[in-house]
Amino acid sequence: MKKKLCLIVSMCLLLLGLSACGEDPKKMDYNGKSYDDLKSTSENLASGLPEFTDQQIDEGIAYYEQYGDTVIVGLMKQWKEIKADVGDFVKLGELSVDKSGKTLTTSQLMDFTGRDLTLTCVYNYLDMQITSVTLDENYSLGEKMQKAAMNTLMGLGTVFLILILISLVIYGFKIIPYLEKKAKDKNAPAQEPVQSQVPAPVMQAEQIDAQQDDLELIAVITAAIAAAEGTLAADGFVVRSIKRRK
Repeated sequence: MKKKLCLIVSMCLLLLGLSACGEDPKKMDYNGKSYDDLKSTSENLASGLPEFTDQQIDEGIAYYEQYGDTVIVGLMKQWKEIKADVGDFVKLGELSVDKSGKTLTTSQLMDFTGRDLTLTCVYNYLDMQITSVTLDENYSLGEKMQKAAMNTLMGLGTVFLILILISLVIYGFKIIPYLEKKAKDKNAPAQEPVQSQVPAPVMQAEQIDAQQDDLELIAVITAAIAAAEGTLAADGFVVRSIKRRK
């Protein structure tokens, strides 16, 4: 019995939800405001913008900035930036209303000769006060695809540029030691070439040793000749030359 009762209650709630979703937004009550009230507010804002001159826009911005009305100031600044690109005003389009939680949003279409705009008003549903108003340009499907392609190309180009830069930095690490070595070699003091010849003192010492060896050899030969002749004095002998025999 309890299960059947819960099932019946669930079905009733589902039917009520479906009936609420299918209700005409033009006949709904939005916390004390009707669809016509919301439409009137959006149309007054949308139709008033094209009538302002640049001087009036600047005066309006200065006026509302004194009172801290950031919503109107932001809207007029936005309109001043894009008014030259949209062309002449033609007519107002449909108004759509969307409620989500504590926020209610209205979107008013504005037809221009150059590009259509959408005036979006955001309300706080608790007190139905406007918290923000924005102007958005309506792009065609081709323009959206072109913009997406440009963003993709820019993203890929940025990635490849960064990769090339990283590669150059890594390659630079290989060149730095070579440049440092080259700089050290350039700044190092020049060394005198090593002479292949034997230093003069060494040569002189070798010559003295050779002369001493020859004198000793002469003295030995003279003593041998004197002994062979039977004389002890070697005054009468003069050695002219010494030849080595095999």
